[in-house]
Amino acid sequence: MRRWRARPVRNAAAEGEQFRRRALLAAAGVALALLALALGYGRLQIQQHEEYATRSEENRIRLDPIVPARGLVYDRNGVLLADNAPAYRLDIVPERVEDMPQLLAALRERVALSEDELRRFDNARKGTRRFKPIALKLRLSEEEIARLAVDRHRFPGVEVVPYLTRRYPFGELTAHIVGYVGRIDQDDVDALESRGESRFAALPHIGKTGLERYYESRLRGDVGYQEVETNVENRPLRVLRRHDAKPGADLHLSIDIALQKAMVEAFEGQHGAAIAIDPMSGEILAMVSLPSYDPNLFVGGISFDDYRRFNEDVARPLFNRNVLGGFPPGSTLKPFMALAGLEEGLITPETTVFSSGAYRLPGQAREYRDWRAGGHGTVNLRESLAQSVNTYYFDLAMKLGIDRISADFDRMGFGKPTGIDLTGEASGVLPSREWKQRRFKQVWYPGETVISGIGQGYWVTTPLQLAQGTAMLAGDGQLRRPHLVRATQAGFGAPRVPEPQPPALPVVADPAHLAAVRDGLVATMHGPTGTAARAAAGAHYLMAGKTGTAQRVSRRGDERLDPNKLPYHLRHQALFVGYAPAEAPTIALALVVEHGGSGSTAAAPVARRIFDAWIGPPPAAPATLPAEAPAATPARTPAEPAVLPPAAPEPRT
Repeated sequence: MRRWRARPVRNAAAEGEQFRRRALLAAAGVALALLALALGYGRLQIQQHEEYATRSEENRIRLDPIVPARGLVYDRNGVLLADNAPAYRLDIVPERVEDMPQLLAALRERVALSEDELRRFDNARKGTRRFKPIALKLRLSEEEIARLAVDRHRFPGVEVVPYLTRRYPFGELTAHIVGYVGRIDQDDVDALESRGESRFAALPHIGKTGLERYYESRLRGDVGYQEVETNVENRPLRVLRRHDAKPGADLHLSIDIALQKAMVEAFEGQHGAAIAIDPMSGEILAMVSLPSYDPNLFVGGISFDDYRRFNEDVARPLFNRNVLGGFPPGSTLKPFMALAGLEEGLITPETTVFSSGAYRLPGQAREYRDWRAGGHGTVNLRESLAQSVNTYYFDLAMKLGIDRISADFDRMGFGKPTGIDLTGEASGVLPSREWKQRRFKQVWYPGETVISGIGQGYWVTTPLQLAQGTAMLAGDGQLRRPHLVRATQAGFGAPRVPEPQPPALPVVADPAHLAAVRDGLVATMHGPTGTAARAAAGAHYLMAGKTGTAQRVSRRGDERLDPNKLPYHLRHQALFVGYAPAEAPTIALALVVEHGGSGSTAAAPVARRIFDAWIGPPPAAPATLPAEAPAATPARTPAEPAVLPPAAPEPRT
């Protein structure tokens, strides 16, 4: 008989308890998993929402900068000196290009690319982030644009971008005033970033020289941008949002382009510099540095050959002689010495000095010569200027002493920048005890004071300083800042805002002293003994002026040099300062003719041609007109014709 084993009775309570424990553990695990998932999603949705949203948008939306229109530049009569011309450039975004050499080779089959352009592109790649576009070629022809459009799909990362490029209609005529813009480089980008202006790195050009550089922040405007929806290939689909750029401000200059052209023509191919100033405002009417250059060559990136040609040219066409140049002033300093002597009470207009042809310091054998052998005899202040008598100013310099000369000429603006609205202005050299000790670690000697009286020795002046000082003499005895910009304008139709200028600085305490110097300057041009009377002969107006000669070669012993017989490169610098019309000046002028030899024979005729161009021809005899015919209004009212004394028989130094 089969025996049955007893089965244990199931413990339902225990099994239920076990199930509950397991269920609770499973529920806790699920809850923890859900909590972790919730926390993860919360972190993504809340803490990192902006980051991932931005990443997502960047895959779909592209920010394209909108380059503002650069401000225009006009002369005082509204003639355009710098404008913007439409153009197309070729940009490449490196991070979208898999094989750059292959891409460039393919592009060269469709676009003319010079070695200079390829070199600039390669240099720009090294210093630019890969996601930023880099300009390969700045000006595409219509034919090149058409070729690229046909095979557009073959060139990922390549864009044809419309933009406005700079153009200078007058080329060389205004190069040293307006300057030029050039392609923005890594140094420019670094400078912008250091000033917190990194958004301007999107600009294709930036001001490099002249007014373009000085007023860069006003001319460039403000960069805008647009949000562009793109596809997976980064091709634009539509514009989602647009923030327009703010155009740059226009500049209205004091320059008269007609006078500027006449000033260049007055040099007749000679090298040098000249500045014409309105004596009552400090506005620069014209300013040239010769030879000059074409600024349009720099806009798109100058070629290596052209740049080397400019740098190797001994005439230095890129060098702005008015701002950066320095010359011994020679006898053009004598009017200012005379004014200093009058203001210090050491001389009067009637003070006389006997010129025997040589000046000696007590106890010294060295002679300081007059330009005329045998001297000029007894001369007063007027004749000392008219005949340019060195002895008069040797004696005056010793009366003043170098300390008073330094202090008085500092007040007249020498030895420091004038403050013109151009960058890099030179200071020149105002001789003084302190300057010599600092420069050479030497004491000052009396003989150095003597030659300082005629603008020789350590003197270095810029044409700008001489022009500013001459404007002070021609005006009301106050020193004014020379400036080029009269007003700015925030777009077409907006009001012109005058450019503020610092107040004029009084220099002359007694107007009679100014009148005495002016009398001598008129005698220089129109007196029977005037050194520049030949240049002023036949003029229908009175002019005032002073010639000067800056020596490049000193005489040896008693030998006298004829500057016109020296080799060209060793000839003296010829200078002139003056103003016209003498009785009511509207123009003050300073100029230098390099290697001209003599101020009276080289510089004064140039000045005469400039004065004639500004003042205009003599008024025509009145004509009998019908009663109904209106009389014409002259463009500029010239001075009244003057009865002039006869010209000097021969030119002077």
